[in-house]
Amino acid sequence: MSVAELTRLSLAEAAELIRCRDLSPVELTEACLERIGRVDAQLNAFITVTGEEALKAAQEAANAIAQGSYMGPLHGVPVALKDLFATAGVRTTAGSKIMADHVPAEDAEVTARLKAAGAIVLGKLNMHEFAFGATGVNPHYGPVRNPWDTDWISGGSSSGSGAAVAAGECPAALGTDTGGSVRIPASLCGVVGLKPTYGRVSRRGVVPLSWSLDHVGPLTRTVEDAAIVLGAIAGRDPLDDSSCDEPVPNYRLRLRRGRRLGGLRVGVPREHFFEGVDADVLEAVRAALGVLGELRAEVEEVSLPHIAEAVAAVNTIMLPEALAYHQRWLAERSQDYGDDVRRRLEMGTTFLAVHYVQAQRLRELMVREWRQVLERVDLLATPTTPMPAPLIETSELQTTLTLVRFTNPFNLVGLPAISVPCGFTRQGLPTGLHLAGRWFQEETVLRAACAYQRATEWHRRAPPVTL
Repeated sequence: MSVAELTRLSLAEAAELIRCRDLSPVELTEACLERIGRVDAQLNAFITVTGEEALKAAQEAANAIAQGSYMGPLHGVPVALKDLFATAGVRTTAGSKIMADHVPAEDAEVTARLKAAGAIVLGKLNMHEFAFGATGVNPHYGPVRNPWDTDWISGGSSSGSGAAVAAGECPAALGTDTGGSVRIPASLCGVVGLKPTYGRVSRRGVVPLSWSLDHVGPLTRTVEDAAIVLGAIAGRDPLDDSSCDEPVPNYRLRLRRGRRLGGLRVGVPREHFFEGVDADVLEAVRAALGVLGELRAEVEEVSLPHIAEAVAAVNTIMLPEALAYHQRWLAERSQDYGDDVRRRLEMGTTFLAVHYVQAQRLRELMVREWRQVLERVDLLATPTTPMPAPLIETSELQTTLTLVRFTNPFNLVGLPAISVPCGFTRQGLPTGLHLAGRWFQEETVLRAACAYQRATEWHRRAPPVTL
C-alpha cells in the first residue's frame, strides 16, 4: 500500500490489517511519519515529533504480534497527544512559553493506558495556549491551519488533534474539552470528536484549565475508532478523585447491534441552538436530522429551560478556576502569556465568590431540568458550532465566544457528546452534527452517531492538503 493509502486507513481498518499480519506497525508508523514530514509544515499540527521513539515502539509491537501476543485494536497503531498530556521524558508545553521546557517524569494516566494497549505515540500536538481558546491561533508555536484550507483556523483548543487526524498524520489523537475543545476542531476539520461524561476518563497528569469542566476525549476519523479509543482510556483511576467507577462497556461491540435507530428518541432543542447559525451549517444540520428520521429515530422538539444562561455560567466557573491555577504565573510572568489568554485570565479577577456560587447553583438546576428532558428523549441533537471555520487573520476572542456557544452547555452539565461530520459549506469547509446523551450512556451516543455515519459519506472525503 502507498503512503497515501496507509494514512487514510481508519484506526479499525489499520488494526485489522495488523491483527492479520497484513500490515506491520513499523510500516504504518513510517507512513505516518512520512506524512507528517510532508504536510506538517503547512499545518503546524505538531509541537514535538518523537519519531525515533515511535519507530522503536512500533518494532517492539511488531515483534510481540509476530510472537502471538496481540493485545487488541490499538496494538501497533500510531496516535498523537495534545501537548498537555504528560509524557515521561518528553516535553509537555501546554502550548505555552511558560512550560516550554517542562519534561514530566511520569505519563498521564491516559497516556499510560494508551501505551498499555499497545498504541504508538508519534508526538505532541499544537494547541491553543493552555487550552484557553477555541481558535488554535498560538502566539508561541504558530497557528494550527485547517487541512481543508490553510487560510482558515482548525478550531481549538485541541487544534493539532483535529488537523492531524483530518490530514492523515495519525489515525487518532487525544484532546481535552472544557467548553468544546474536542468537538469544535472535530467539526471544523471534518472528523469525529467525542467528549465523554464528566468523570468517565481520568484527568490525572493533564494540565488543567477548569477542574470542574475539563474532560478528556478522542478525535478520530470514524465513530467506531472513537469507541475503540474510549474503551482503552475510560474507567476509574483511584488516584483521580474526579473519576467515576461506573462500569465500562465494550463500546465497539455495542455498535454492531444494527444500522437502524428504531425506538431511539432524538430531541431537537427549540431554544438557543438554532439561533444565529450560518445558513450553510443550518442546512447541513437540518439534512442530518432528516437522515436520523430515515433511520427510524423519533425526532421531536424539546425545551431546555435556562439554556440562555448556560454560556455565562460556564465562563463564571471557568475563569476563576483557571485563574486559581495560573495565579502565581500571572503575577510573576504575565508578559509570557499571549494577549488573548492573559486578558481572559485577568477577567477572572473580576468575579466575586457570590458569582461563582450562583453559577454552580444554576448548574445544579440545569442538571435537574435536563435530567427530566432526558427521561423523555434518549439524545439531544444540535449543530456543533454556529459557523464554519473563520480565517486565521480574523480570529480573536469574539471568535472563541461564538464557537463555544453550542458546546459549552454540555460541559456545564457533564453529558457525553459527540461531533460527527455532516456536510460542507459552499466554500468547501466541514461542519458537524452534535449528539448528546444521558450521563454515562456513551454507547447510545456512539450508536446513533455510527448509524448516521454509515448512512452518509461525509467522513470519506479527504482534505486537499493530503492530495
